[in-house]
Amino acid sequence: MKRRKVIGIIFIVAALLRLADIWGIWHFEWIGKEPWTTYFGVFLVLYIGVELVISSYRRHPDQWLQRVIPTAEEGKRICCSVRYGGDEYIYHGETFHGAQLDAFCGGIRLDLREAVINEDEEIDIHTFLGGVELLVPKNVNVVTKSRSFLGGVDDETDRNINSAAPCLHIVASNFLGGVSIKYRD
Repeated sequence: MKRRKVIGIIFIVAALLRLADIWGIWHFEWIGKEPWTTYFGVFLVLYIGVELVISSYRRHPDQWLQRVIPTAEEGKRICCSVRYGGDEYIYHGETFHGAQLDAFCGGIRLDLREAVINEDEEIDIHTFLGGVELLVPKNVNVVTKSRSFLGGVDDETDRNINSAAPCLHIVASNFLGGVSIKYRD
């Protein structure tokens, strides 16, 4: 078992013991009685513990499962959906005709750096407790529209719009999720 996971479990158990003391299930004299620790301390310790346990899995090098790009009829956009995991789709010279990406409690990484984009295309993204990472080529313009609730879109692409270049229109609907758009060499 990883050290991060063990420390996280210790934090979770400590938070649960404190909650048991607050609710009168068990009484522990060694747990402090300061007023600020009543619930704030419990939730802080619980958050740290859960974050340590989750991050022990998240940092694994095989986090993303590389998938074959879903086939679509010529000229049609692809549909990718992830539930409770992470998928990576990489274009190696194929023509890109748009996509619909759905991430529910998971993540999608779409690498378009080597994709052939000849005309304006749309990427429709829906996230719920998940995220999408888009790696786009430098020879396209990116225009984003976002409808987010406790989430958002992080667009790290250049704002210098080249009128001759094709445009990727990204429409993102996020609920407790996010989208990251960036150039990478």
